[in-house]
Amino acid sequence: MRSPVVDLEEELAETVKRSDRQNLRRTYWSQNEFIHLEHFLPSMVFEPLLAELDLLQSDIHRNYVPGHKQGGSVSYYSIREKAPAMLALYQSLALRTFLDQLTDAELKRCPEDDPHACALYYYTKPGDRIGYHYDTSYYKGARYTVLIGLVEHSERCRLVARVGTGEPVENLPETSFRMDAGTMVVFNGDKLWHAVTPLGEGERRVILTLQYVTDQQMGPVKKLFSNMKDAFAYFGPAALIRTPKAKQTIDANATSSSDVMTEHPTLSFLAGAGGASLNRNS
Repeated sequence: MRSPVVDLEEELAETVKRSDRQNLRRTYWSQNEFIHLEHFLPSMVFEPLLAELDLLQSDIHRNYVPGHKQGGSVSYYSIREKAPAMLALYQSLALRTFLDQLTDAELKRCPEDDPHACALYYYTKPGDRIGYHYDTSYYKGARYTVLIGLVEHSERCRLVARVGTGEPVENLPETSFRMDAGTMVVFNGDKLWHAVTPLGEGERRVILTLQYVTDQQMGPVKKLFSNMKDAFAYFGPAALIRTPKAKQTIDANATSSSDVMTEHPTLSFLAGAGGASLNRNS
């Protein structure tokens, strides 16, 4: 019996092969390193991801930053333990080769102790949203964001962004994007000014995010700052002081950091404090 992970990788390879990579690359660069790929992933890829959402319901951490964001998040640690299809997508060599060609960069997965590496964002309560921000890189290199639409049962909650070149960001028109199942967005985190508009009553929206970097190193001060933001704005303090289980590797040649996460004394203290928020870009 064939492995679903093998099927997913083969389907991704075929999807990339069928795509007009030259035209997609031209569009990406003409929009200041941003592209919206409507229904890019076939059902054989995104349906296994949808099937895993129920397995992660108990891992959703609700967060709230007054005036900026509210919603639910599931960290990379939970995905690695419970969602093999999502993990396979993040580790996919076919996908990363496509992204390398699109961005003209040699992308690497984030270190194993980064809870944002592969994460889920749930918009499930009225008013769930996130204000305008950049996905600022705390790594020594650039940080690239890939958004995968999974659930888009909303007429109000949308990804909005200032897309374009040659003008100050405040002069660029705001563009709204649907994120239906299989739709993919790729952008350089330091270049796209973007937000998510508030969710309406009775609506639901779920997005999978994949993060890649050009350099896996991060200085100790920025690491502490990044962890503090994750603890308060996304996954809760407990997610940052846990020791991840042994890594499940699909791409044996991919680089990674140690599987054991450094425990910060400050975060250990915060573990019992509950999860309010600061603002980490996402």
